[in-house]
Amino acid sequence: MADDDLEIDLDDLARRMDGAMTALKHEFASLRTGRASASMVEPVMVDAYGSLTPINQVGTVNVPEPRMVTINVWDKSLVQKVEKAIMESGLGINPQTNGTIIMLPIPELNEERRRELTRVAAQYAEHARVAIRNVRRDGMEQLKKAKAAGMSEDDNKIWHDEVQSMTDAHIAKVDAALEHKQQEIMQV
Repeated sequence: MADDDLEIDLDDLARRMDGAMTALKHEFASLRTGRASASMVEPVMVDAYGSLTPINQVGTVNVPEPRMVTINVWDKSLVQKVEKAIMESGLGINPQTNGTIIMLPIPELNEERRRELTRVAAQYAEHARVAIRNVRRDGMEQLKKAKAAGMSEDDNKIWHDEVQSMTDAHIAKVDAALEHKQQEIMQV
């Protein structure tokens, strides 16, 4: 059997682990930190023109100041639908309308809400760790099959260490991202 048949696709494992990190960053972006961010309205879908449309496709989302998000709705007939979608989204923000501009004042977070958000962030981080460990498990299963197919004990150990170090590096990235997000949430 050729040595190429016995190798593990580390690029695929790294890509999948990076995918878990990307998903984590996207989930973190949706968490409200008391600071205005255009990404906080990304998950909001508006019933526009007969289908659910992302809010950034019906208007321009801006952050003119640290505690304000504005949405300049392009079609005046959609202003009330955008306003309704924001109220029903669970963001906990009451929109204020001025013509075609919808203003979203971001209220100050209280201590209890900040602690709750840090717990949510920790849950998101744990989901990312689990996803990374699942990729590691897949890599280890590939190694078992390669060993059964004739990979030497030394080569197997080298590949095993490589997969483990990749996993450890990605878990460390998740921990660092969580630490940063929790500090951001707790910052007054």
